[in-house]
Amino acid sequence: MFSSRAAIVSACLCWALGTILSKTLLSSFSPVTILVFQLTPSVIVLWLAVVLARSPVPSGRLLPAIALLGLLNPGWAYTLSMFGLAETSASVATLLWAFEPILILGLAWAFLKERIDRQLVGLVALATCGVLLVSGLWGGSAAIGSGSVLILAGVLCCAIYTILARNLDADPLFTVAVQQSVALGWVLAIWPFELRFVGVPNIATIPFRDVATIILSGFLYYALAYWFYLHALRSMAASVAGSFFNLIPVFGVMGSFLFLGERLALSQWLGAVLIVGAAVTVLRRRTDIPMTAQRRSPQQDVPLSTLDDHQLDDLGISCEQANEIDERTSHRLGLWNAFASRRRIR
Repeated sequence: MFSSRAAIVSACLCWALGTILSKTLLSSFSPVTILVFQLTPSVIVLWLAVVLARSPVPSGRLLPAIALLGLLNPGWAYTLSMFGLAETSASVATLLWAFEPILILGLAWAFLKERIDRQLVGLVALATCGVLLVSGLWGGSAAIGSGSVLILAGVLCCAIYTILARNLDADPLFTVAVQQSVALGWVLAIWPFELRFVGVPNIATIPFRDVATIILSGFLYYALAYWFYLHALRSMAASVAGSFFNLIPVFGVMGSFLFLGERLALSQWLGAVLIVGAAVTVLRRRTDIPMTAQRRSPQQDVPLSTLDDHQLDDLGISCEQANEIDERTSHRLGLWNAFASRRRIR
């Protein structure tokens, strides 16, 4: 199985490619219509994969929490961002999404009590400067209109989702299938309100190329990207996972150059170097929690810090890492139990 680092980079790549395809569709389709046609094939593929892979089904008491997370993201998050993208330039949208790692850092520090050292803060700041250069908005100004407000609301939904999903101990494939299904139900519920203004699309007149583009973008943007993302969150701190999101604009710029023929200015190339350099530095940090330690049951096993040196060696962690994992687990369980107790999912 690939590492959490490879998974989070793969998720960023899928989101970037899915964004490029989605932007090409907005000129022909309305926002909710795109979401419906993206999520439908994605949900079908996901449930087929769940059946074929025989993914373990979590406790029934955990399903409401998984469903609520799906309503938050991609349900509300991408509904808001798709409407915002229809009214905002791509460069402004990219800049606004670059604030997601900053939001995740703040939320992870405030609610998960994750330690954020100066180096990580500096790397995120450096990568954000790179995003400003890649977006072409360094030193410029952009009016904050309704589109920008909608995108920022979607960004906040994604950041909150990251914090809550970090504590979710369930099979990633099954979790994504449930969450995508809930999101599909959400967009189907609001679709009639949009169709009152734009009319029902005539499927018979839609070019096959556009149909294929919608299906491919949905598979990349929702099914594959979210599966990679949740896999990474099982053994990676939320704050570190958020740091990798600065790779999305880089992948997006490269994809636009390759598939849309867009050219980059010198300042944009400099920004790409800053982002990639910061991400590579984050990769070199020992941020992953070993899977054997991550899967230990807090209710059944003793704290890691009470194990002897030989037992810690078997888990592949040091005494300092054991203490940090125990401290993090205590805070996360407190947050998760508070979240779960309100829904009787202990």
